[in-house]
Parts: sequence; structure tokens; C-alpha cells
Amino acid sequence: MDKTLIDKLTGLEASLKELEQDLSKVDISKDPQGYAEMAKRHSDLTQVVDLFNQWKTLNSDITDAQELLTEETDQNTKKEYELIISDSKAQVEDLTSKIKLALLPKDPSDEKDVLVEIRPGAGGEEASIWVGDLYKMYNRYAERNSWKVEKIELIDSDMGGYSKIIFAIKSKGVYSKLKFEAGAHRVQRIPKTESQGRVHTSIATVAVLPEAEEVDLNIDQNDLKVDVYRSSGPGGQSVNTTDSAVRITHIPTGLVVSCQDEKSQLKNKNQAMRILRARLLKAKQDEAAAERAKDRKEQVGSGERSDKIRTYNYKDNRVSDHRINLTVKKLDQVLDGDLDDFVDALVADHETTRLANLEE
Repeated sequence: MDKTLIDKLTGLEASLKELEQDLSKVDISKDPQGYAEMAKRHSDLTQVVDLFNQWKTLNSDITDAQELLTEETDQNTKKEYELIISDSKAQVEDLTSKIKLALLPKDPSDEKDVLVEIRPGAGGEEASIWVGDLYKMYNRYAERNSWKVEKIELIDSDMGGYSKIIFAIKSKGVYSKLKFEAGAHRVQRIPKTESQGRVHTSIATVAVLPEAEEVDLNIDQNDLKVDVYRSSGPGGQSVNTTDSAVRITHIPTGLVVSCQDEKSQLKNKNQAMRILRARLLKAKQDEAAAERAKDRKEQVGSGERSDKIRTYNYKDNRVSDHRINLTVKKLDQVLDGDLDDFVDALVADHETTRLANLEE
């Protein structure tokens, strides 16, 4: 670790002590927001300072072992000291990387809830059925993590699939885990309707958007065109007899959002506004930090068979993520929500890339 970084960390140690004193003087009842911001800063600083303290302890251990090594004459004891030094140096390198990552600017959306949109791409009705399978997979993953899932809109297709599914997942840090799920998910399997046993390839696209609060951006109501219409869908019970479906157009950007899942026009409008806010926040973040985030079109891709981030192959019980060249042979478990192998690897790959860019 170079002197510049050590000096910066020493300064953060001093800042943490000052912040602890300031926190003890804050009246939470009078300034809850200010206290919350200070507490968040305290948590972030504590993480970095704790790592720095571990780094200093290890370096002290290495120095002590090196001194003892020069004085030692017994060969077996010397080997023990050499092993201690070698292990400690490896730990120092690991801690240095963790410290640098902790100092990198954090994605402001990482702590937010998410809205997930799944739509069929190439593949006809089989792609629509695949949409439902992915929805179940993410529901099971949320259950495994004790996250709350809220259905927003499920639009049935003609043969048991879905033409669109939008749902929310709520818990601290959800976006930091799920943002890498955005893209085209390809499935290779024999459809139930295939009489000749041929394998078909289908695509469903997934968009993962950080859920925006009203305080995140100000939407001028004069910029909105709101249309109401009668919802439609297969089956008599899915068709409303009143104009409860809502379509909202954001005139400056041309973004169009529709929602018809609820029977109440007001509820549909509120849900549509949630989706619109999330898309506008994402677009705003893309403009401010294009190197860190991708816009929604890049997330979902074109929906063509060649446009994919992950392939689910039923015949081989295999799932492959093409961005990190990771393949696991447990398709059944993955579809049951066991996504940790992919989520953890994608997060690690992202952090490694950011660290490499920092060091260039």
C-alpha cells in the first residue's frame, strides 16, 4: 500500500473519531434525517477503518516475525516464521484490495428495492411460458433470502404463458444483488406442445430497475399524458367492463407505461407511476454515470436468440452465464431459486473490474 493511501486512511481514522463525538451530541427527535445521514457515514467509515486496523496488525506481525527470523538458529522454527510471514503477506494483499474496494464510490441505488420486468422475446408461446418460469425462479430466490415480493402486473398470454410480468422485490440491498440479472435469458428445451420431441430455443428479457421514491426526482404533471381504457386479456374474467386500465406517456422522453392488472383505475395509475418513476430514475442515472450503469434498452436487449446473458439447457441440466463463463449442472436447483453461484460470481467480477479500472 502506497503512502498516499495510508495517509488517506489515517485521515479517515481521525474523521471517524470526530463523527462519533458529533453523533453523541445530535438530538434525534429534532433532526432525524441528519442523524440518519451521520449514522450511515459512520457505518461506511467504520467498515474502512476496521479493515485498515487489520492491515496494520498484520504488518506489525510480519515485522515481528522477520526480526525473530534473523535471530533464530533452529531450522524448524525458522520455517514456522517463514510460513507466518508468507501467510500474513497474502492476507495483507487481500485486505489491501478490500480497502480499495471499500473506498470506491458506491452505486447510490444499491440499497434500493427493485422493479423487475419480464417479457417474452423470440420463441412464440414457448417464450411466454418461459417468462412464467423465470418469475417463479425469482420468487423462490426472494423466499430464500426472506425478501418481500409484490405483484404489480401479470398479463396472461393465450396458452398459459405471460406477455408481461412486472413485480417488486423489497429489502435492503436487493438492487446490489439483482442488477446483474438484467438481460436476455435463453432456454433450450422440448416444449410441451412439441409432438416430435425437438428442442426449441426461446428468449425472455429481464429488466431490473431500482425503485424510485418521489423525492428521487420531480415529475411535472404537465409532462404527463394519461389515457384510460378497457383492459383486455384471454378469458372472460380477465376483461373488465369499465375503463380501469391506465396508460401514462411522459411527453419529454416519450416513455410509455401501461397498467391494467388492478380493477381500480386509481390503483392502476399509482402502479404505472411507480414503473415510470423507476424508468426515469434509471435514465437519469445512466446520463450521470454511463460507465457504471446501462440503460433499459441495453438491459433487456433485442430479444433475439443470439442476444443472451445466460442459457438454461434442460437436456444437460445445465445453466451457463456467458458474461463470466460460469456453468453449473443443476438447472433444477437454479430454477428453484438457487441463484447464489451466479449472483456472488457476478458481484465479485464487477468489483474486480472496478478495482482494475481504479489501479490503471
